[in-house]
Amino acid sequence: MTDHQHAASDPGPRPGAGPGAPAAGPSRAGAGKEGTAGAPAGAVDPGRHFRRDRRHQMFGGVCSGLARQYDMDPVIFRITLAVLSATGGIGLIFYGFAWLFVPYDDEDENQVRRLLTGRVDGHTLAAVLFALVGCGLFLSMLSNDGVLSFAVILSLLLAGAAYWSRRRGTPSPDPIAAQAAADAPPEPQAPPAPAAYPSWWREPIVKDGTYVGGTGYLWGPEDSRDLDIATAVGVGVRSGSGGGAKDVWRPPQARPPKPRGPRGIGGWVFLFALLAAGLGTGLTWETQPLGTSLQTGLACALGVFGLGIAVSAFLGRTGAGSIVLAVLTAGLLAGSTAMPDDIGTDWTRTGWRPASVAQIRPMYDLGAGEGKLDLSTVRVPAGDTVSTQVEVGLGRIHVIVPRDATVRLRVEVGLGDIQVPGDGRKDVDVAPGKYEEMTLEPPPGAGKAGTLRLDLRVGAGQAEVSRAAS
Repeated sequence: MTDHQHAASDPGPRPGAGPGAPAAGPSRAGAGKEGTAGAPAGAVDPGRHFRRDRRHQMFGGVCSGLARQYDMDPVIFRITLAVLSATGGIGLIFYGFAWLFVPYDDEDENQVRRLLTGRVDGHTLAAVLFALVGCGLFLSMLSNDGVLSFAVILSLLLAGAAYWSRRRGTPSPDPIAAQAAADAPPEPQAPPAPAAYPSWWREPIVKDGTYVGGTGYLWGPEDSRDLDIATAVGVGVRSGSGGGAKDVWRPPQARPPKPRGPRGIGGWVFLFALLAAGLGTGLTWETQPLGTSLQTGLACALGVFGLGIAVSAFLGRTGAGSIVLAVLTAGLLAGSTAMPDDIGTDWTRTGWRPASVAQIRPMYDLGAGEGKLDLSTVRVPAGDTVSTQVEVGLGRIHVIVPRDATVRLRVEVGLGDIQVPGDGRKDVDVAPGKYEEMTLEPPPGAGKAGTLRLDLRVGAGQAEVSRAAS
């Protein structure tokens, strides 16, 4: 490599460059090949298109590609898309379609083209599965305005953060400085000051094949710890006609200390998330239903996880465990929204035993616990109809109906089991969305009596109906 080539690869002049520095005629042409002049080293190229990243991918490389495009930590995109996947499926839809339509950074062919040409592999099937599952979740959440609103707000926040991160890496144009740089004559260029010690820095510059000596420069890198005396002295040393190289003593260079990586903050994030979940649940335990109390605690924990992952992009780092816990918390939060509002936080045991038709209430309500409604002593007059309703959020309800009454029964259990006369004690079938509607006739030999309309509703638990023995 000649001295002109060294000068052409240098980005600009260095302090201390004097008449002895080599000329840099073609330096502008060499510098123009590297990108936008004057752009910072970490700036994002505004002309670069979004491509998936193969090197740092976890599934399809979408999040790492977005992080490279917008100069952000890929963990931010991963946790946000995971939360959006659990709360409406929007994250799965975006990830699946981006996986299908965006190619890798070293390819020009996307997965859709492979699919249309019949070249189906595991990546293509996984992308299609992500998109289909996301569409199913999104369609199932159309009636939940709260979850969709949260997903839209979170998406807008992520888009705003990405836009800000991209804009902060783009230098502001200065027309005066640009014109001055264009009109300025070429200046002598000095060698660059690398962080390490490149081999060409200490090797001699040979112009015509007869010169052997130092580098030709009287200064070294800014972070040089030992003065290269042999290089400075050997500038004017020339070999004989044979061109034999002389041995030049060079002092050993001390290696710079290896920088320590950022400290892990995953343990602290998990601890603060537990404290936030306990505090949020405890403050609403006595005044709110069970579902609302759990949602408050899980939302606080999820907020701490998101804040911790966002902070880790600037200070410290978090591992994959924080991401898994955040996704698990988001799933629990989405599941807690489906809990009925009538489920309380106090588990109680209660019973009702009306003695006559007049004492039967139109409705019996129990938040969480076990209840027993004993109607065995009630005598419904013949030709009359008495109606009552029992609602239980979480727990078990047992209703004993009169022996001689005709019972028109309607039972609805969100998740659990239904026991009616004729079923065995061991015949327990727990299933979601159970519903039965039947008429229980009085046993043979019973006297004439009226009709009892009984409506039982249980959110989660068991509903049992039995007839009095006598």
